[in-house]
Amino acid sequence: MSDNVNHPRTFEVLTAEPVRRRRKPREWSDDEKARILAMALQPGANVSAVARSEGLDPSQLYGWRRTALASGAVAPLADGTGKQTFARVETVSTGSVDIVIGDMVVRVCGAFNPDHLVKVLRAVRKA
Repeated sequence: MSDNVNHPRTFEVLTAEPVRRRRKPREWSDDEKARILAMALQPGANVSAVARSEGLDPSQLYGWRRTALASGAVAPLADGTGKQTFARVETVSTGSVDIVIGDMVVRVCGAFNPDHLVKVLRAVRKA
């Protein structure tokens, strides 16, 4: 017979608690998303810090930011040094759009030609 059979052994019994149900993901209104995105797009803003201060995961805010950039609702602008800043586009209930660039506001009402608007925004940015 083997000598290993008669040696004492120690066993640990593991117990587990049942896993609680996952909480339902929070639904963010468009106004809340726009407000949080505006804070995250401010020059020098720390996106992770903004996300944590609002109680959401930083990856979720980065996703919102990526979606906004891809949709054209927010466009990066390069200044003379090559550093990117962001122009925030906000819609208002009257059907007009206010585009805030630094301390200037361009208000667009009704139907407009996107190519013409790009030219106007570039001219405002240079001013």
